[in-house]
Amino acid sequence: MIEIKVPTVGESINEVTLVKWLKADGDYVERDEVIAELESEKATFELNAEQAGILKTVGKEGDTLNIGDTVAQIDDKAAKPEGGNGQQAMGNKQEEKGTVPAVENVQATGNGQPAISKTDAVAAAQPQAPKPQTDLKATPIASAIIADKKVDPKNIQPSGPNGKILKDDVLNALEHPGTKPGVELFNRTEGREKMSNLRKTVSRRLVEAKNTTAMLTTFNEVDMSKIMAIRTANKDKFKEKNGVNLGFMSFFVKACCFGLAEWPKVNAYIDGDSILHHNYCDISIAVSAPKGLVVPVIRNAESLSMAGIEKKVVELATKARDNKLTMEEMQGGTFTITNGGVFGSLLSTPIINIPQSAILGMHKIQERPVVVDGQIVIRPMMYLALSYDHRIIDGRESVSFLVRVKELLENPELLLFGKDPVKALLEL
Repeated sequence: MIEIKVPTVGESINEVTLVKWLKADGDYVERDEVIAELESEKATFELNAEQAGILKTVGKEGDTLNIGDTVAQIDDKAAKPEGGNGQQAMGNKQEEKGTVPAVENVQATGNGQPAISKTDAVAAAQPQAPKPQTDLKATPIASAIIADKKVDPKNIQPSGPNGKILKDDVLNALEHPGTKPGVELFNRTEGREKMSNLRKTVSRRLVEAKNTTAMLTTFNEVDMSKIMAIRTANKDKFKEKNGVNLGFMSFFVKACCFGLAEWPKVNAYIDGDSILHHNYCDISIAVSAPKGLVVPVIRNAESLSMAGIEKKVVELATKARDNKLTMEEMQGGTFTITNGGVFGSLLSTPIINIPQSAILGMHKIQERPVVVDGQIVIRPMMYLALSYDHRIIDGRESVSFLVRVKELLENPELLLFGKDPVKALLEL
């Protein structure tokens, strides 16, 4: 019998949470097959079987385990069942015989024989009702009532197996029109949820940032007209050539890299009694993942092309969504960009991602009246917010950095050289 233990995942990490078993107790697993997902305070990672054999789970989903604790055992002496996993083989045999409930009305009984649900048996005995919607996941009677009463299925909370709408579900929706499905009227129940390690870490770091930095925020706004025009004119060719969409993030990352080069204190942070300067731009991108906020890093963003930045953004965002980010991909950033505009935020004050000294907040693009050359015109405007640590960054540096970013975004041609092309040509 082989013991599978919690591996070491980082110098400062002492415990992890068992998030989910991907293989069940008693399953036959192959060597290196993923059997579970574990979550540390910084990332989610997979646990692999060290040998092939029968799996015996020890930890339970939601358990907090210390590094070195036994998660599972594998009987590597056990013979491999014919057809692979015994449970899977049984499912295959049922499928071959046609007894697997591919038709949602059929349910399995305790003795393994198929049985018709009571609701559907009653429906079969009823006279022919109005023709129901063919793609509706509902019993025949429920479908008939929906068609007859012209009820929107979106307003019905299903209570049947696999999300099936039953007769009583439709009648309940008719009795309480306009109410949100699944919400009990005058409900006063409460729920308690255990905080994940990731959420605990985010909470601790946000409080630490507020309590240990002299945080201040400066604001500006940027006219997005030229960037939007460039995207509209070139998005198809850009995607055809590079395989990714031309988004806003590449423009902002490029602009920030030029700004950070000109105002290096914004790209530095305090290390004890010293100021640590960075001669490169590792841009952290705040991403809202299923398990909480994560901040993966685009390394040497100053050296990447627009397509290179967009590809990296897609790669990191996809990994964040699938909980596949590694520890290395979330460590070592020098400056952070967060985009609350994707959720509709018009203005906010982002919190510094310590130990960094500054964070740029993007927001929703909204058409507003602005004055241009003495005339009131409508332009797509975005508010920008730069939160910074006043211990290391002075007002002159923070405001000048944000003004420079604004200038580069409103004149995207400057992003090629960082300054006017003619001045670059003349070396002025």
